[in-house]
Amino acid sequence: MPEPSYPDLDRPQLSQAALRAELVRPGSLWSSLTVVERTGSTNADLGQAVRDGVREGAVLAAESQYAGRGRLGRVWIAPPRSGLTFSVLLRPEVRTSLQGWLPLLFGLAAATAIRQVAEVDVRLKWPNDLLHDERKLAGILAERIDSAVVIGMGLNVSLRDSELPVPHATSLALAGATCLDRDRLLAGVLRELERLYRDWCLAGGDADASGLRAAYLAASATVGQEVRVELPGERLLAGRATGISESGQLIVTSGGADHPLSAGDVVHVRR
Repeated sequence: MPEPSYPDLDRPQLSQAALRAELVRPGSLWSSLTVVERTGSTNADLGQAVRDGVREGAVLAAESQYAGRGRLGRVWIAPPRSGLTFSVLLRPEVRTSLQGWLPLLFGLAAATAIRQVAEVDVRLKWPNDLLHDERKLAGILAERIDSAVVIGMGLNVSLRDSELPVPHATSLALAGATCLDRDRLLAGVLRELERLYRDWCLAGGDADASGLRAAYLAASATVGQEVRVELPGERLLAGRATGISESGQLIVTSGGADHPLSAGDVVHVRR
């Protein structure tokens, strides 16, 4: 007879019913919310949903992923129920050239919610990382599929030292968070994301008119820092991050010239 399986009481399951009751309401951005026990990738699953015509505002969360992906094809894996792993489907009626702001907007929403719910200081590393004390707390991956954008996040919530995927990572538990309730964290991120996204869309994607650029810069760990950027084609750019362009690009000043970057692996250079 097989041994009974007991859940980790420190890592309770997400409550799909409670989250739906709180977030999926008439007039809300969030049109559906599904929690699955295990999947390959929430981004890949919602990518298929885009092709099937699913409405904007679909949310998919997974208690564990076995094929989670980060930027540049990196693998993202964590113990079941130790983090928040979820994706959202957006169909912004904003011109494509301005949609580079979407992962930045998502990161700002997450950072704001984490500060409010967990009382942990979070800073934003362009374009897709959330940091605490320069250690990675979460990563974001945005993917365009037809006219839609799927954005996913993996947030380390209760990971212990021995469970961290890389030495420069951390978790809310290790950062001394006052709340590790994943339902509250997910609801907080989605509420803040809806607020910022609606404001940005109403402003036609204008990051200044919506207040997005000012709020992002206030939370940025990258702008104002000396950086080294690994660019596609094995190129390297060293300089000072001086701002974010109107389309969400990182501006790096090097050799007396400004270089707007749409992609690149950024390293903060400590002096």
